[in-house]
Amino acid sequence: MDTSLRCVAAGLLVMFQSSLCVSNADPEARPNFVLMMVDDLGIGDIGCYGNDTIRTPNIDRLAAAGLKLTHHVSAAPLCTPSRTAFMTGRYALRAGLGSTGRVQVILFLAGSGGLPPNETTFAKLLQKQGYTTGIVGKWHLGVNCESRNDHCHHPNSHGFDFFYGLPFTFFNDCQPGAGRDVLVDLQETLRRISALVALAFLTLLLVRAVGLMQIRLTLVALLAALSLLSFSAWFVPFELLRTWNCIVMRNGEVVEQPLDPETLNARLMSEAEQFVERHRDGPFLLFLSFAHVHTPLFVSERFAGKSKHGLYGDNVEEVDWMVGRMMETIERLGLSEKTLTYFTSDHGGHIEDPQRGGWNGIYRGGKAMGGWEGGIRVPGIFHWPGRLTAGRQVTEPTSLMDVFPTVVKLAGGALPEHRILDGHDLMPLLEGKTNRSQHEFMFHYCGMYLNAVRWHPHDSDSIFKVHFFTPNFSPAGAVGCYDTGVCLCHGDFVTYHDPPLVFELLRDPSESLPLTPETEPRVSEVLECVRRAVADHRRTHTPVEKQLTWTHTLWKPWLQPCCGTFPFCSCSENSSHLYS
Repeated sequence: MDTSLRCVAAGLLVMFQSSLCVSNADPEARPNFVLMMVDDLGIGDIGCYGNDTIRTPNIDRLAAAGLKLTHHVSAAPLCTPSRTAFMTGRYALRAGLGSTGRVQVILFLAGSGGLPPNETTFAKLLQKQGYTTGIVGKWHLGVNCESRNDHCHHPNSHGFDFFYGLPFTFFNDCQPGAGRDVLVDLQETLRRISALVALAFLTLLLVRAVGLMQIRLTLVALLAALSLLSFSAWFVPFELLRTWNCIVMRNGEVVEQPLDPETLNARLMSEAEQFVERHRDGPFLLFLSFAHVHTPLFVSERFAGKSKHGLYGDNVEEVDWMVGRMMETIERLGLSEKTLTYFTSDHGGHIEDPQRGGWNGIYRGGKAMGGWEGGIRVPGIFHWPGRLTAGRQVTEPTSLMDVFPTVVKLAGGALPEHRILDGHDLMPLLEGKTNRSQHEFMFHYCGMYLNAVRWHPHDSDSIFKVHFFTPNFSPAGAVGCYDTGVCLCHGDFVTYHDPPLVFELLRDPSESLPLTPETEPRVSEVLECVRRAVADHRRTHTPVEKQLTWTHTLWKPWLQPCCGTFPFCSCSENSSHLYS
């Protein structure tokens, strides 16, 4: 081989070895990740954030041995958009998962909407770095697009090597006797129409049978077909919702339909522990996405009636036990100093639901209430022995979206350059290398509508919050939308403010007293700076397909995941060995 060829070969070898070093860096130098998210947990529901009636010793220990964020916010006050932002590090409207009307989250597992295939999750980027990735628990970001098994929105298509859990969510229809959640008024309207058409058909049939009137058979047949159609339009998608939506999947296979809530938590915990044990040699990422504490409240037998806060307290205490089990597994396997553990909630507690007893602390509002703090202020705990100083507290504004860049950078990955990210790497803040959040502005959406903006000026410790509109609480004098069950973001359901409401969150964290030029000299400056920031922010928007339209949301039988032969979908999972 001549000198030039040898030089080329040597150069290629060096490049190849360098690429190996980048893509297959020493696993010892990169942490594992265990990300734990509770569903609908209020920030005031756990001890280390101020609750003194519900026992959460494991979560409290995690905070004491780790780091606690006190100004941690979700990007949306509802499951689907909040989890979209968490997964992608971007506001949900950038993925088309913001609502313009009544449908604010994915309602049917057999709808065609969901997290678009072209979105980049942190799991996809970690896979490229040699991580094994898994999600155990709730997904609620869609499954299929065009056919029953295309799985275009499924976790396996979004960077997760392993999925076990609920592709939808746990909701009232999943538990017999707990009531209904999905489009209840539409269900009732369709039921009444079905009954009226059936009555008309039976009346016509009786009139013809007794000879009171000459009625052609074609008219009877037409009315019979219409009766069957109206009955099907009501009964099939709505009366069978438990079968359609309440399922458990292992990767792409349905393993239980409908799910059994009595053993669900034990199975989730077992699968999460087994995932960590299988991949103890790492590196791995596990997203443990709890089914608790979304309604209907359900609890395993060993926790029933044990708390001082009723069934809701029992649920929270079971979550705490599950967190403890996960931390014991990490410690038993000698992974504590190799693992960054994170604990949070997807958004605030649902205060209108009569079943729950959740508490959003001192913060106003709750789930589905746009930018009010009670719906978006969430717990945020990071634990990493040897890397993060125990017992520290960070009061700067941070976001669930920050987990994306934090995890990707720690894994040795590169952040995507082809799309806008709204989250920031948290490690400089967590390690005390800076005492200032990179979030000067945060934008709070109610569906697709910009509801509020948070401003943390560079020259001040102040944190101002500007509300452009607020939800109309009902009935009059209430502190929530009890007439509709959740607050809506459009039309007569909101009130726009001109000028906008301005609050200063350090002095008034419960947003009870709007500022005026007389009480705060900077009000005009705040409004002008926020106006410019909004204009800049809106210039970053690009048109995308909306995923929460009626077309994407309504039930489509050809997209329904099924265990068995559709429509006879039924199977159960053996769980007799669980819950030691």
